[in-house]
Amino acid sequence: MNKELDFVKEMFDKIAHRYDFLNRLLSLRQDVMWRNQMVQAAAPDPGGRILDVACGTCDVALALSRHLKGTTRITGLDFSYAMLCAGKKKCDRSAGQNICLVNGDALNLPFRPETFDRVFIAFGIRNIMDRHRALSQFHRVLKPGGKVAVLELATPRNRFFKTIYLSYFKKLLPWIGAFFSKNDTAYHYLPASVLQFPSPAAFARLMSETGFSDVRFKPMTLGIVTLFVGSRR
Repeated sequence: MNKELDFVKEMFDKIAHRYDFLNRLLSLRQDVMWRNQMVQAAAPDPGGRILDVACGTCDVALALSRHLKGTTRITGLDFSYAMLCAGKKKCDRSAGQNICLVNGDALNLPFRPETFDRVFIAFGIRNIMDRHRALSQFHRVLKPGGKVAVLELATPRNRFFKTIYLSYFKKLLPWIGAFFSKNDTAYHYLPASVLQFPSPAAFARLMSETGFSDVRFKPMTLGIVTLFVGSRR
């Protein structure tokens, strides 16, 4: 049994009902802009197939569906059943009939090789300790010429802004998150998981090591998030 996986899954199951609200509140709605930039950076032509890993409540899947005007088949995968239930309700309200949801694990993707034109994962890769295996799985299910896009929180490099940001991130954010979600664990786990995540350059190297080429990364909003894009040869 993977105790780490069970802990993270249980945590997301418990906060699913407040997840979207807290994302908007704690990021001052910047998370919407970040996802839209991710979609624009790597969205395929209409008619392709897309996999959204750690899809959560389907924000990325729905952004992709809107961007491609519902012409592309999108599969959302998440190991938290409660998050998928919340996402299903959003898809039903937003006419997301082209979005199929799967309860599954990023380390063992239940798809055949070379199935998808694009793989997306937003704010999920830091919750996976075996990132090499996860990236290898993304590479396996991508078609040749396909792209992977990874959006993840990061630690700012600017010394002055980093001091201010960490004060908010380590002290105020956990208190706000715990107050609204009624879960003391999740929003203390969040800053710890971000601070332990590799630097953008180190993560880009890991993407290259798992077979991706033309790997690029772009810091956004003063470096508090990073967008990575790579291709399968």
